[in-house]
Amino acid sequence: MLAITLVSPDPAALAEAVAAVRAALAVSSEAVLGEGALDLLIDGPPVETHQAVKAAVDELPVDFAVQPVENRRKRLLIADMDSTIINVECLDELADFAGVKDKVSAITERAMRGELAFEGALRERVGMLTGLSVDALQACYDDRVKLNPGARTLVRTMAEHGARCALVSGGFTFFTSRVAQAAGFHLNRANTLIEADGRLTGTVGEPILGKEAKLAALREETAALGLTPADALAVGDGANDLAMIEVAGLGVAYRAKPIVAAQAHAKVDHADLTALLYFQGFTAAEFVS
Repeated sequence: MLAITLVSPDPAALAEAVAAVRAALAVSSEAVLGEGALDLLIDGPPVETHQAVKAAVDELPVDFAVQPVENRRKRLLIADMDSTIINVECLDELADFAGVKDKVSAITERAMRGELAFEGALRERVGMLTGLSVDALQACYDDRVKLNPGARTLVRTMAEHGARCALVSGGFTFFTSRVAQAAGFHLNRANTLIEADGRLTGTVGEPILGKEAKLAALREETAALGLTPADALAVGDGANDLAMIEVAGLGVAYRAKPIVAAQAHAKVDHADLTALLYFQGFTAAEFVS
């Protein structure tokens, strides 16, 4: 049995999507999960069902997931931070304090699209921060960093229902430690900015946490819990998230670059991060704020 989950902030679009899916497929039952979210159950082949749903809702502001009902609720959440759990790319915002945001953000964009190797791009960008006062890190966090809508509810709801929640970022521990606490993650992994005499040295601790390290984190955390990657939900937006998204039982592209959106099991372009709870079959009544 497959669950087709449809989520949208637009009630009219959601109703149109439901009608289109029902017209295309032999839906056996329907269940409302919350305002703007519902499940349609179907007994059919996964690939063909996904293709049919995509064709039915492609022009509508509706996010969807198609997956087996079995093992739908995941026991590990592994999430990217920048532009996924939070609203900004922290490195780009730090570069603004250093007066080099345009140069740094251009490299960030190319790296997130998969056009540049992440590790080299990170070293280059951090090098442009040489001499920046470490006080800028706290100012950046206080002034620029906000949790994305639904992030806290996503993490706290999964944690409340027994899932392990890990924030794994190609960014920096200064930010992940604070974001993890604000959102309710159990642990965080990221890179370390090297400083001396109250200023950034323009270097980053080695080895750099990038694409392969994120995948390794997923494998290590599932193994530690006696689980497999099929029990994990991974979410991110950039090319360095792609490996963990592809391997996870449910890999979600959130407001993602094209290379990621094309390979993920599901994508969220319209709803907030609570869509990931609906994808797992949670009802709004089960949400923990």
